[in-house]
Amino acid sequence: MDLFDLSKAIKALSNGEIVVYPTDTLYGLGADIYNNDAVKKVFKIKKRPFNNPLSIAVSDFKELKKLAYTDKNTQILAKSFLPGKLTLILYKKNCVSDIITGNLDKVAVRIPNNKIALELLSNFGPLTATSANIHGLKTPSNIRDIKMQFKEEDIATCIDIGNLNDRPSTIVDLTNNKIKILRKGAIENKDILDAILDE
Repeated sequence: MDLFDLSKAIKALSNGEIVVYPTDTLYGLGADIYNNDAVKKVFKIKKRPFNNPLSIAVSDFKELKKLAYTDKNTQILAKSFLPGKLTLILYKKNCVSDIITGNLDKVAVRIPNNKIALELLSNFGPLTATSANIHGLKTPSNIRDIKMQFKEEDIATCIDIGNLNDRPSTIVDLTNNKIKILRKGAIENKDILDAILDE
């Protein structure tokens, strides 16, 4: 991955366009979370219902804290597993659009353990982190098949690093002072609970 490719993606995102970028699990559709028109475009090209929230990817815990309210459990899990295949459900701050969260007061945030994703997020800022597929269809593992699901004008550029097909992230809801595992994923439930209990 050279700087030129990343610059192209950053320019596209700055113009409110959609990019496909790699994460540590699958390819994602990235849009500027602070551009409501760009976020709406993600829903539209995915054919995803607007009441089905999108996740957000950030570069580090400092960025995460700008978007969501954190507590001790958030800090423990972030220290133990992030960057990594963990998505945290937290109460959102006002800077996060209701469009992203489907009008809910919670937001799903993750820090992907992928060098290119982290570089893109560091240089641009938080992005939508929804899988690069049409809603309800299987997420392709390569850029060629992803392009076949979408119209050419839907996506401005793709950052291609070859095949990506890892287990999805584990989703943990930390709201209401509880730890609720909503989706089993790459990180085992036992490891999540052990990390909390060990503190």
